[in-house]
This record gives sequence, structure tokens and C-alpha cells, in this order.
Amino acid sequence: MILPLALAAALIVGTLGAHALDQPDPTDPGFLSPVATDDDGGSRLADALRTRGVTVQRETGLLPALLALDDGPATLFVPAPELLHPDTLGALDELPAGRRLVLVDPSRRVLEAADLPLVPTNRRWATRAVGPATDGRPCPLPEATRAGVAAAELQRYAAAPDVPVTLDRCYSAGLVRLPGRTEVVVIGASDPFRNDRIAERGNEALGTGLLGVHDRVVWLDLDGPAPAPTFGRTDGSGEPAWSPTPGGSTEYDGGTGTAEGEPDGSGTSSGNRGGPGDAPDSAGGPPPDRHPLLDAFPPWFWALLIQLALVALLVVLWRARRLGPPVSEPLPVEVRSTETVLGRARLYQQARARGPAAATLRAAALDRLRGRLDLPATTTHEELAARVAERAGGTPAQIRELLYGAPPQTDAELLELARSLDRLARTVAAPADRPTEGDPR
Repeated sequence: MILPLALAAALIVGTLGAHALDQPDPTDPGFLSPVATDDDGGSRLADALRTRGVTVQRETGLLPALLALDDGPATLFVPAPELLHPDTLGALDELPAGRRLVLVDPSRRVLEAADLPLVPTNRRWATRAVGPATDGRPCPLPEATRAGVAAAELQRYAAAPDVPVTLDRCYSAGLVRLPGRTEVVVIGASDPFRNDRIAERGNEALGTGLLGVHDRVVWLDLDGPAPAPTFGRTDGSGEPAWSPTPGGSTEYDGGTGTAEGEPDGSGTSSGNRGGPGDAPDSAGGPPPDRHPLLDAFPPWFWALLIQLALVALLVVLWRARRLGPPVSEPLPVEVRSTETVLGRARLYQQARARGPAAATLRAAALDRLRGRLDLPATTTHEELAARVAERAGGTPAQIRELLYGAPPQTDAELLELARSLDRLARTVAAPADRPTEGDPR
């Protein structure tokens, strides 16, 4: 009972672990980065945008990205909103008019901190490729209509309760748009932007369509959790300036950002993530190395798993009932020695249990001999050997060795012992007034 349950639990845990490890982690460095060429990077999307004539301006800090929007209409692309500090998320709701904000799979915390009237609803096990009007409602986004079927349904979104808002839905609410002074587009799947999935179906058309509505994309490429903003100094205009992102964000105290690969006046490009001399800030340094499986599930999952393991251990101990070595128990009925040997031969052979098998044969032979000689169970070994030798012939020492000797060491010795015991039991005749085996009396 326990083994099938344990196998089922191991299969479920293994499946969940493999699925969690297979999913992209937005907190990994290089996730949807325009310069990352691995499976979770976004270099193929950036190349497709440049082919369409769209300028890709990569920024590694939120403040430079926001200031870059002052240069004219542009799309701010935030592929990993979870990395932004909660104190800076409110700035996403204050973008200049005529801009578009694209968020990839934002959580409820991000949506609330950014003051966006959206809430995440159902989440699927894996991303599904669907059409923009799968749920029966027409999709008002022309870029989604042109893309057609795309892998955009993973996390669904809906309007926040009790908030009157006009919400455009596509791909079964996997893609929603909030029209307004600043257009906000939220998509619950990263597949249309990733290198390993962009070539499937209409993913590339959807990704380039969402980011290519303007001739410039400000791509926020964070390499880790952003630190808390530090106030108290100004950039010359009276506005407080934020601290740069640790570990490679461009030093920025005002002005506008630079396009990807464009020199910034110091001999380096704004896309660099830092050099050997950069000292990471203690508030946002790289997290310590952890096994990815530990972060694949929430803490309550591991607590539940430990509790189930304890319950399984208690069940095992309860079913075992004793912690000592196993002891032999008499059978509820008497079985002839030959039938016992035939029934248990394979088990004895697999276990190489020659000693227990010989003891079973000798015990059965002794019971037959005592019955035929009318001897009580308290008869000593010497007396029984003498009585048997008197009836069957041979010396008492030979009979004693046969009935009480050492266990056999090989299968051949065990077979010879069984034959000798059977021959001895048949040789000893029963008393004349007692019926023998097969006698109809």
C-alpha cells in the first residue's frame, strides 16, 4: 500500500520539479535581454525590430529609461517587472502622454504598486498558442490581429473589482490593453519575445507588433533586483535622483540615455553591465548561489512535502508493529513436509536459506518418527536416536547427526538430507495396532 503511494508521490514531485526547472526565470541575468543570445534571451526580437526600422535603446536602470521617454514617442519595454523595487513601480503610472508601456507577466504586487487597475486571474500549466479572438470577443489590437495564432495564453488578466475601466482583451485575456494618456499593454507570457519560441506561429509578428508601434523602443534590461531609490541629492533640475542599478547600470545623473552600442562620452556604451572595477551595492548585489529546485516551489509546498513524509513514516512504523528481528510463527494448519518443501522451494532457493529449509525438513521428520514410535515430545535426542537406530538400523550417532546435525552448505547437501530424512521416515515401521499412511482403517 505504501509503495504505490510513494511511487505516485515521487512521480508527481518529479514532474512538478521538472516543469518548474523548464520554465524561464525572469530573475536570471540575461532574461529577455536584447544582447543575450541564449534560449531565454531577446536578441532575435531586437534584430527583428531593427530590421523593421525600429531603434532599440537599451537601458540598465529605470531612471535612464524614464528620462529617455522624454525624447519623443517611444515604447517602454519591461520584460522583468518583478526586478523593479516597489518604491519605483509608481513611476510607471506617470509616463509622458503618447507613450506605450509593455509589461511581461507582472504579478499582483507589481500591478498594485504601479497603480494599474488590473488583477491576475487564472494561470495555465503551460503556455497555449491561441488566436486573438479565441474567447469569442473580437480583439481590438491591430498588431495582435495581424499576428494571428501566437503563444500568449499563460497568465490571464482582468479588470480590478469595483474599478470602472475600459479593458481591451485578446488571446483569451492573456493580452490586455489599457487605453489612455499612456497606453499600457500587459501580456502574461514571455514566449513571443524569447529566442527559443519567437519563430513559432505568430510569435515574432506579435512581439514586434507590440513593441514597434513607435519608431523607438526603450528596453529596460535589468541584471538583478533593483535597489531602493536614494533621495537627498538632485540632478540640477531640483528633482531627486535615484541611485544607479548595482552591478553594471549606467551612471546617470540627468540627460537622456544612449542607444544600444552608442558611446556615452566615457568610452563605453550604455549597454555595458559594468566592468571589473565596479563594486556591487550591498542592497542589490548578486544573490547567493542556491539550487534552482529550492526556488522552484513556494515555502508552503516544501512544508507540505515534509508533513507528508512524516505521515508516511508513521504509517510504516504502525504497519511494522515491531522494530525487532522477525520471528517464526506456527502455521494455522499442519502441512506435510513434502508439500511445504514444494510450496516454499522457490522462496528458499532465492533467499539461499538452506538452514531454515533443513530445519523445516528435520522438524517434520521428527514429528513423523515420534508418532510412529509413540514417543512424547520431551524425548531427549539420545533416546530418540537410539530408538530410531533400533528400528531402522545404523548407529545412534549416525541417526543423531542426520536428525540434529549442522545445516547443509550447498544445494546438493540439502537435497541429500531431504532424501535421507524421507528414507528414514519410511523405514521406521509403525506399531501393529496403529494405522499407517494409506491404510483404509
